[in-house]
Amino acid sequence: MSALFDAFWRAVTYCLHPRVMLWSLLPLALAGGAVGLLGWNYWESTVAMVRGTLERWSLVAAMLQWLESVGATQLRTLMAPMIVVALSVPVVVVVTLLLVTALVTPAVVRLVGQRRFPGLQRREGGSWWQGLLWSLLCTAAALLALLLSVPLWFVPPLVMLLPPLIWGWLTCRVFAFDVLAAHAAADERRLLIRRHRLPLLAMGVVCGYLGALPSLLWALSAATLIFAPLLVIVSVWLYTLIFAFASAWFAHYLLAALQQLRGACGPLAAPIIDLPPTPRSAA
Repeated sequence: MSALFDAFWRAVTYCLHPRVMLWSLLPLALAGGAVGLLGWNYWESTVAMVRGTLERWSLVAAMLQWLESVGATQLRTLMAPMIVVALSVPVVVVVTLLLVTALVTPAVVRLVGQRRFPGLQRREGGSWWQGLLWSLLCTAAALLALLLSVPLWFVPPLVMLLPPLIWGWLTCRVFAFDVLAAHAAADERRLLIRRHRLPLLAMGVVCGYLGALPSLLWALSAATLIFAPLLVIVSVWLYTLIFAFASAWFAHYLLAALQQLRGACGPLAAPIIDLPPTPRSAA
């Protein structure tokens, strides 16, 4: 637990490093620019299309008429923008996560390795295409889990638990692989992820809850939907900072664990592999 908190505070300080702040601007420029351009050109037409689709469904149309009868005309007006935002935010999160893992995480890992672990040997246990494939597979699994869990979101406690848990699992799986790809051999990586499964999952869940903070921008007021394209760009910036922090946190924790693993059997020793216990010979 002390190693986890030590890595946490080191990651906080690294996020204030000028290089990390500059590196975080590239995903922001790419994702934020794309989101801003799409929002500027297609926001109104997309909201109109969703509103028209809702009004063509008899059940939804009846519900909207009932809302008007009870005086909730504002909710009828906001339903289409809310649906567009609800569908857009997961896509923004996923795109930002993939951009950070591709552009920021390798640079953060190099910085942590050079400054804190200069003697740690790089064994290149994972290639870039393996990391990309692993990230895409984990992302697809997380999106499927989110989709299947949507009916449970109407249970008040679960809506505060399930999305952060799913995003936390995704963060854990993606960053643990990417951080160890350059420094650890494949068997070292599998062993460390297995040994530190619970701390890594806890770190991912914390990052998942941090990732829920940008969504609070939409809960401030219904009027925020008027500025939805601008707020999505701000959300991208916040997601970028959170994922950059996650990169530094996982880097400090896992590289320290890797150094400890190798130090257990000497600096030049081969990776330690858990072996099944040898059977006792018959007396």
